[in-house]
Amino acid sequence: MISLLKNKNFFVLFFGRIITNIGDSLYYVASMWLVHSIGNNPFYTGLAGFLILLPKALQFLVGPLVDKWKTKKVLVITQISQSILILVIPVAYYFDFLSIQLILIMMPIIAIIEEFAYPTQTKALPLIIKKTDLVKGNSLFAFAYQGVDIVFNALSGVIVAIFGAITIYFIDSVTFALAALFFSLIKLKENTAQNNYPRKNIKLSIVEYGRDLKEGIYLVFKSLLWVFLIGSFVANLAIGITMAILPDFSEELGGVEMYGILLTALSTGSLTGALLGPILGKYKVGKVSIICFTLGAVSWSLSGWLSSPIISTILFGLAWIPIGAVNVLFAGISQSIVPNRLLGRVNSVMYSFSIMAMPVGSLLGGYLCTIFDSALIFTCTGLGIAFIALTWFFQHNLRSLPMANDINAYTFKITYYEQKNDVATEK
Repeated sequence: MISLLKNKNFFVLFFGRIITNIGDSLYYVASMWLVHSIGNNPFYTGLAGFLILLPKALQFLVGPLVDKWKTKKVLVITQISQSILILVIPVAYYFDFLSIQLILIMMPIIAIIEEFAYPTQTKALPLIIKKTDLVKGNSLFAFAYQGVDIVFNALSGVIVAIFGAITIYFIDSVTFALAALFFSLIKLKENTAQNNYPRKNIKLSIVEYGRDLKEGIYLVFKSLLWVFLIGSFVANLAIGITMAILPDFSEELGGVEMYGILLTALSTGSLTGALLGPILGKYKVGKVSIICFTLGAVSWSLSGWLSSPIISTILFGLAWIPIGAVNVLFAGISQSIVPNRLLGRVNSVMYSFSIMAMPVGSLLGGYLCTIFDSALIFTCTGLGIAFIALTWFFQHNLRSLPMANDINAYTFKITYYEQKNDVATEK
C-alpha cells in the first residue's frame, strides 16, 4: 500500500479525499445535533436524516453524468460549492434568522452536491492506478473515510459540547476549500469523446442521457449484481432507523459526547474491516461474507440490548468490522469487472437501489422513537444485518462465490457493449 502513495496522482486524490471526509464528518455531527437540540423532537432528527439520505437514493440519476463529465472538474466544483453553501448556517445564526426550517432546506442541497463527489472519486481511482492495485486502493480510500471519522466524529462531539455546533460550520468551509485545491492538482487521462453530452442539441442530450441511464440499469438487473440489492435493502432500512434514533440513544447514554463516541466506534469498526478487506479476498468470498454479516448482527443487537456506555460502544464498533471488510472487498471487485466508462452509472444504480430504504428508515426511526424506547429500537435493527447473512446463505450464486482474484464479469453474468471505432461489440 505504501507504494501506491508514491504515485503522485493517487497521493493527491487520497489526501483530497481525507480532507473532504473531514468536512463531511464535522458537518454531519454538527447538523444532526443542531436539529436534535433546536427541534427538541426525535421526529425532526428522523426528518433530517431522510433529507440527507434521499439524494443518495437518487444517485442512479447522477451516474450517467459522472461518466460523461470531466472527472477533475466535477471533483473541484463540488468541493467549492459545498465550501460556500456551508457558510449559510453560521451567517444565519449571527444575523439571528437561523431556524429549523432553514437547516432542513440546506441539508438536502448540500447532500445532492455530495452525491456527485463520491462516485467521481470512485471513478477516478481506476484511471490512476493499475487493476491489480484496486483492492489496495479501495482499502486506503476506506481508511481515508473511516480513519478520519474515528478522529473527527469524536472531536466534533467535543467541539459541539464546548463551543457549539456553529463553530464547526466555519471549520467545515475551510476543509472543503482545501479539498478543492488538492483535487485541482490531479492529472488524468480521459477519453474526451465520451466526456460531454451534445451542448447544441438539448433533445439529443436528453435522449443520450436516458440511453446511458438505461444501460446502467440494464447491466445491473440483467446480471447477478441485482442479487446484492436484496439483503442490502433491508439492512439499509435498519441502518436508516439507527442513524435517526442515535442522537436520542446517545442522550440516554450520556449526551452529545456519546453521540460522537458511538459514531467514532462505527468508523473504527469500518476502518478495521477495510484494512482486513484484502486479506478476506484470499478466501472464498461467499462463505466469508456469510460469517462476517452474522457476527456483525449479533454484536449490533447486543450493543443495544446491554445499553452500557462502554460495552455498547465496543460492541457497536465490532459490528461494523465485518461490514467494512466486505464493502471494501466488493468495491475492488466491481471496479475490476465493470468497464470504467460504465462504472459511474453501475455503481450509482447499485448504490441507489440498495440505499433507497435508508431515508424511509430514517423517517420511520424518528416516528418509532416517539413511541418506543430508543434502546429497544436499536437492538432490533441488528436484525437487518442478519437478513444479509440469510440472503447470502440461501442464494446459491452468492454462497458459492470464489476468491476475489477468481471473480470476473462471467461470474456475475455481466454483458455490456464496448464501443470501438463506432462499432458496438458485445462482451
